[in-house]
Amino acid sequence: MTSLSGFCYYESMNLYLISNVVNGGYDTYDSAVVAAENPLSAQATHPSGCEGEFNNYNHTWCNIQDVKVELIGKAKAGTKAGVILASFKAG
Repeated sequence: MTSLSGFCYYESMNLYLISNVVNGGYDTYDSAVVAAENPLSAQATHPSGCEGEFNNYNHTWCNIQDVKVELIGKAKAGTKAGVILASFKAG
């Protein structure tokens, strides 16, 4: 978010597909579509949407270095950073 002359607006967001490339069992997230400003921010987004609980949170995801990030498009103006859609393989 950027402030200009007292007004706040969100930078243009990209849409990324993030994938778990190591943890493929049941009760895990395998991928998500996230809105983020850049690939590093996308990579640091947990598919659950919980902030501050990333690295292998409850064994449902993977460590940050094991997250594959792919740019898939631009988000609609005004879109906030975060999870758009996540895929969880329930067992």
